[in-house]
Amino acid sequence: MKKIISILLISLLFISCKGQTSKAIQTIDVKSFAEKLQTTEKPQLLDVRTPEEYAVEHIENATNVNWNGSDFVAKASNYDKTKPIFVYCKVGGRSGQAAEKLNELGFTTIYNLDGGIMKWNAAGYSKPSSAKIGMTKAEYEKLLISDKKVLIDFNAKWCGPCKKMAPYLEKMKVELKDKVIIIKIDADENKTLCEELKIEALPTLLLYENGKEIWKNIGYISEEDLKKHL
Repeated sequence: MKKIISILLISLLFISCKGQTSKAIQTIDVKSFAEKLQTTEKPQLLDVRTPEEYAVEHIENATNVNWNGSDFVAKASNYDKTKPIFVYCKVGGRSGQAAEKLNELGFTTIYNLDGGIMKWNAAGYSKPSSAKIGMTKAEYEKLLISDKKVLIDFNAKWCGPCKKMAPYLEKMKVELKDKVIIIKIDADENKTLCEELKIEALPTLLLYENGKEIWKNIGYISEEDLKKHL
């Protein structure tokens, strides 16, 4: 009986801890994130991507604290734990992990941007810039001119699902070359195009026929399921 009671107490303690974590971390959409930033006095805003990514683009007034850096905890600990802290990355994976760590460090209110800066840009919240990064839309549209179907694969080097899909996409390039042209586009190297096409998550697959989009997939898809659409 004592053993059963002990197990129950441990279970209740575990549930309680999980409850506290969920209260501290709030993963919110772009609109809510923007509104909270605007209404919070001197918001603590962390871009947890790499310095290289941060240098290319970042949300205005954000500070770069690299989640993958060895000094993340040391730098994050300098912020006020009693005040709200905002975190974001490219699509939400790293910021979600950073939010969990901030919770462990004792931060009481953590706002994590759902979908990261890609959704932020796609929703039109990015600061206007005249700088063009990568392919233009006109150049992109030329890629779609073909008597075959054209599959565009928007990906990134750091994207886990993209890496998982890469081998079979390369294989399909050869196997289906008489029916489909498969083109890979790095989202980081073609930021302007991604914003214009409102690409808000990776991987994103777009299938075209006669220059018109006929199918779209966001996120991982198996080789078998993809072939059904081709």
